[in-house]
Amino acid sequence: MKSNPTVGLYTLGCKVSLYETEAVAEAFADAGFTVSPFDSVCDVYVINTCTVTAESDAKSRKYIRRAIRKNLDAAVIVMGCYSQRAPHEVAAIEGVGAVIGTADKLSAVKLARELLDGGSRPYVGVSSLQGADFEKMCVRHAPRTRAYVKIEDGCECKCTYCAISAARGPVRSKPKDEVIAEVEALYRGGTREIVLTGIETGSYGADFDNKYDLADLISELDARHSCDRIRLGSMAPELLGERFVSRIAGLSIIVPHFHVSMQSGSSAVLRSMKRRYTREMALENIHRIRALMGDVMITADLMVGFPGESEEDFEDTLRFVKEARLLDAHVFAYSRREGTPAAEYEEQIPEEDKRRRSALLIEEVRRTRDSVLDGIVSSGKPLYTVLEERSGEYFSGHSDSYVEVRCTAFGHDRGDLVAVRPVSHKDGIVYGEAIKE
Repeated sequence: MKSNPTVGLYTLGCKVSLYETEAVAEAFADAGFTVSPFDSVCDVYVINTCTVTAESDAKSRKYIRRAIRKNLDAAVIVMGCYSQRAPHEVAAIEGVGAVIGTADKLSAVKLARELLDGGSRPYVGVSSLQGADFEKMCVRHAPRTRAYVKIEDGCECKCTYCAISAARGPVRSKPKDEVIAEVEALYRGGTREIVLTGIETGSYGADFDNKYDLADLISELDARHSCDRIRLGSMAPELLGERFVSRIAGLSIIVPHFHVSMQSGSSAVLRSMKRRYTREMALENIHRIRALMGDVMITADLMVGFPGESEEDFEDTLRFVKEARLLDAHVFAYSRREGTPAAEYEEQIPEEDKRRRSALLIEEVRRTRDSVLDGIVSSGKPLYTVLEERSGEYFSGHSDSYVEVRCTAFGHDRGDLVAVRPVSHKDGIVYGEAIKE
């Protein structure tokens, strides 16, 4: 193996995967590799795949082949959810050097060395997730003012449409001392906001013997003043109940924003999905959050076209957007996943209906977002914003409530936390001026 080989990494999928790729990149750097842009000619390529939809599988294959074409002699390593679910399908792509899954991603460094030294290809090392431990990894350096910290892996919900539980295995949680140490190290390095994330973030601690849970972790981070702001990754609506919210509502470290993995605003569809809540429960929890925490912003994931979804069910989802006063939502169409119960359901929705419903729902989200932002601007209340990027005299960033902000902020620099007076909004962005102290 030559000295200082180069490695390019690419991530598909969620915030958990982004975190894992950053951790793997640091491991490569520690081992003497030079981390380079993925589109450059590299000695090693690592593609961290996603399998949440059929389109995700296709995109994963696209980027695998792109790496192979870039350098036919490169060691191409594929890891992540798609490779966990279909390892031999991935290994069959000509030019793939190694396939690993979701439980042992840090082994990519060792495999890269072996492949560069002439190891046999393709190597398939996807291990069973049953009984797997939480993979010990961390991120020490974050180039941005916001950093992800993975605290949990796996999901045991067994929703009828989802392939992720098979790709990620059972719930495993990161020991709390390791979480706290990682958060505090990132904060000392200049990170202002930490996003605690997982495949099912709200299940943190479910595998612990001492009943230490997510609210305990946040409370301890708050008591230790471990960072300026803690934001939570996607949460299932039933986990945002009275007990959890009342325990975190008074903490200074938690931001007034929650992203809910809602999926549908129809209770009938949610039952068919085998979700653990109803639309009524979700709305009740959202209203309680706002009663206890004030001006809280809610964002969500919403699916259209689940098998059997009627026009009335879809109308329920449209109404949910308005009733929940969503700041934004990720809208996506149901994708038939082989091996899931929903793939065998009758009443599969035609693709043209999925596209129509997606467009209508996106438009409803836009209207509701604009109404929410109208209220923010007219109230004149300051938006407490971390300045993330600078372009000329303007900064962009996100408020504590996850409103995207662009502002003038003379005398400030990237990473500063400033109060911004909202003046106007356009295309989902609030424009304003930093308030002089």
